[in-house]
Amino acid sequence: MKRSSAAVAMTVIGLACSITLAKNAKNDSPAGAAILPVPHPVPLLSPEDEAKTFNLPPGFHAEVVACEPMIQHPVQIEFDPDGRLWVVEMRGYMPDIDGTGEDKPVGRISVLEDTNGDGRMDKATVFLDNLVLPRAMGLVEGGALVAVPPKVFFCRDRDGDGKADEKVEVTADYGLGGNPEHQPNGLMMGLDNWIWNADYSKRFRYAGGKWIQDVVPDLGQWGISQDDYGRLFHNTNSDQLRAALIPPQYANRNPYYRSGGANVQLAKDQTVWPSHDTAENRGYSKNFLRPDGTLREFTAACAPVVYRGDLFPKGFEGNVFLCEPSANVVRRNVLTEANGMVSAQNPYEQKEFIASTYERFRPVNLANGPDGALYVVDMHHGLIQHTVFVTSYASAQYLGRELNKYLNTGRIFRIVPDGAKPGMKPHLSTASVDELIGDLSNANGWWRDTAQRLLVEKNEKGAVAPLKKLATSGDNALGRLHALWTLEGMGKLDEPTLTAELGDHDAKVRSAAIRLCEPMLASKKRDEMLPRILALTGDKDPDVRLQFVLTVSEVGTPGSDEALAKVLADGSANGLVRDAAITGLHGRELEFLDFILSRPEWEKHSDGQAALIGALAQCVILQGNPKRVSGLMDLAAASGEWKTTAILDGFPAVDKRKGIAHRGVLMTAEPPAIAKLTGMTKDQKARIMAIVHWPGEKGYVPPPPVKPLTAEEQARFNAGVGIYTMLCGQCHKPDGLGKEGLAPPLLDSEWALGSENRMIHIVLGGLHGPITVEGRVYNLDMPSWRMLDDEKIADALTYVRRAWNHTASPIDPAAVKKVREEIGTRTDPWSERELLLIK
Repeated sequence: MKRSSAAVAMTVIGLACSITLAKNAKNDSPAGAAILPVPHPVPLLSPEDEAKTFNLPPGFHAEVVACEPMIQHPVQIEFDPDGRLWVVEMRGYMPDIDGTGEDKPVGRISVLEDTNGDGRMDKATVFLDNLVLPRAMGLVEGGALVAVPPKVFFCRDRDGDGKADEKVEVTADYGLGGNPEHQPNGLMMGLDNWIWNADYSKRFRYAGGKWIQDVVPDLGQWGISQDDYGRLFHNTNSDQLRAALIPPQYANRNPYYRSGGANVQLAKDQTVWPSHDTAENRGYSKNFLRPDGTLREFTAACAPVVYRGDLFPKGFEGNVFLCEPSANVVRRNVLTEANGMVSAQNPYEQKEFIASTYERFRPVNLANGPDGALYVVDMHHGLIQHTVFVTSYASAQYLGRELNKYLNTGRIFRIVPDGAKPGMKPHLSTASVDELIGDLSNANGWWRDTAQRLLVEKNEKGAVAPLKKLATSGDNALGRLHALWTLEGMGKLDEPTLTAELGDHDAKVRSAAIRLCEPMLASKKRDEMLPRILALTGDKDPDVRLQFVLTVSEVGTPGSDEALAKVLADGSANGLVRDAAITGLHGRELEFLDFILSRPEWEKHSDGQAALIGALAQCVILQGNPKRVSGLMDLAAASGEWKTTAILDGFPAVDKRKGIAHRGVLMTAEPPAIAKLTGMTKDQKARIMAIVHWPGEKGYVPPPPVKPLTAEEQARFNAGVGIYTMLCGQCHKPDGLGKEGLAPPLLDSEWALGSENRMIHIVLGGLHGPITVEGRVYNLDMPSWRMLDDEKIADALTYVRRAWNHTASPIDPAAVKKVREEIGTRTDPWSERELLLIK
């Protein structure tokens, strides 16, 4: 059941503990690990020779932009308004195979300039130094937000010498410290004037002279990007491309429903095509590598970026590029959009956009340049796997290939079409308001984004009238869109401008206008604006329909509910539209169900309508309010056949094999609907009776009181907090809710709370999906944690089984030892079928 959880006291584990665990890992070498050929030393190539190894498609080539000693281990770049290149240098990452000295403050932010116009950076100024593993940066308000987990600082150069002399703490919860592979990052200014992040549950904004924060869904792992319409793209290491097809903040509105719209898998195929064998951390696992030693599927996917330049040939606009540093690859994805859904495909047959033959090439980030080129950030660090996770197998591969050498390096390349002439160098810091407004319609997305940001920050009165003119009568749809959002950022949007744009001939502009009306719907102007929005009830465009449902579902007036019911009658076949409605109906699910079940357009069965009814019913059930659950059952008894089935399908399915631990709803007496639901199937009745109980119910046995933990078990739980935080919580998250595309929930999970034997097998042996958790299928690969000793595994599992109001039995180290002995030298991860055979 999804519910709000009390804050869990978290112990932040430092780097020293990470290194200790890693050293334990190196003592446990999996049997049969030697799959690859005998490791061969990888020589150090010059940047120019490295560029020749990229195997780009015909018509493209790579150019060196910057390299060592000017920069070392870059992980992110951003161009400022005048075309200077700001670089985050994570110089302290993995100084050796054990990560010794990684906590030294040697990281920095450098600003690079091309002073002679030859396209190569020749001047570097250190803006900020003495940083421990700086993670991300975002240029804003004449300075830079700099992420040094667990803190984010706003830094600014006040005296003009190029070095930061102002440093203000913005937040202190940006990650937990320790393992850098799972720390927040991003700090990307979005079209909506919010600063977005990956692997972090907040967004930032500077308003009223202070930094404000807003809670949003946790997206991605490393890297975040946006397209021309502000949709966010992200991924996880083993799931190469996902996207927020609804603005993420909407997905959080209903705590009893997990909307998938903010985290949609776009690329189903995870196959990757490296040009050579590489040192992979889990290369010993069955089918992890091909027979020739090349990686089969993504294992370190990161840094998606939507190409929004104007230099590449036709067909590249809106493509999403991303990195796979462990295999020295950059992937290109071509997006296809149909009926509001988006899919992604590799346009090359068993090839990649870049597949380098050079193992020191570590692409970790990408960026659009003001010249229209695609920029590639090469960390150029052989030891790409962090010590927390390095297996003895990988350690031997790294050392044998001498990837622990030549570490004080780093390169930045640009990818350009042959013969292409780069665009002019920007000088936007001194541009006039009129010039910046003109740039809102530029063909290059970097110019549009930068112009919008500068206009919002300047917030000059003289910009308002020309911005309104551009928004309502500009020839370029993207220019109109940016003008709207610029006015929003300046706080100067008005009713006439929005009314005009609700009728814009471009669907994406219309949908943005609906969204931008929401503050007025929460004000005294609601009665004026709502009819204008409801006039779009019949708009069939997928973008408009989706935003219409997102906005109108939360209004809650008779007129808005009637419009919503009409749109959902034929629009509920689209899962995004269903999710949009359910998120906005939080607290009104039962009432809206009652409303639509009697409407004529809901008489005829459709799969989409049934799915919506079932999902709304499940929300009511998960809330656990006896009166409302009884009302839901009354609706089921009074509805037609297919509607009754749809409502009853909202009760969670029963699977006794997994030891499901549903939280029951205790009524004061037997619900009258039980006797009326005479046509229930055996399965439907089992679903109800697993949830609904009452005093005197035949066969009902109240759950036994929770057995208190002994002093020893409590100590194990307390120790487990730290282990879970540092290792498990990075993927399954501190609240146990998991993360789409990365890890399933542990909160109320039938696996976490069922057989302790199964959980121990999973931790020791790993897991290969698909696996069904709480009724949802997850395709995942969870690595083995057998490198942890029996005590640490027992501690972590005891914490999971008792955290978040769980009441399952604690785990004893002796039980872990027994399973470890039974497994022996097995290296293959478990499948769901195998795990279900374990009692």
